[in-house]
Amino acid sequence: MQDHIQERVLQIAAYIVERRCTVRQAATVFHVSKSTVHKDVTERLPRLNENLAREVRVILNANKAERHLRGGEATRKKYKETQVS
Repeated sequence: MQDHIQERVLQIAAYIVERRCTVRQAATVFHVSKSTVHKDVTERLPRLNENLAREVRVILNANKAERHLRGGEATRKKYKETQVS
C-alpha cells in the first residue's frame, strides 16, 4: 500500500472515531467518495491498525443501526418545509 493511502486511511479512521461521524460525512471532509472511505476503513485499516479498526467498526455499526431514524427525520423535515412554503 502506498504511503499517501496509508496516511489517508489513518486520518479518516481517526476523524471517524473523534467525531463519531458517518462515512458520508468523512467522505465530504476528505474529498473522496464514500466507497473509498468504506474500503479504507473496512479493508485497509485492519491491516494497518487492528485496534483502531475495531473502534471504527463499532461506530459504523451504530450508524448503520440508526440510519433508518436519520432517514425518517430527513423526510419529516423535507415535507414540513414544503408545507410551510
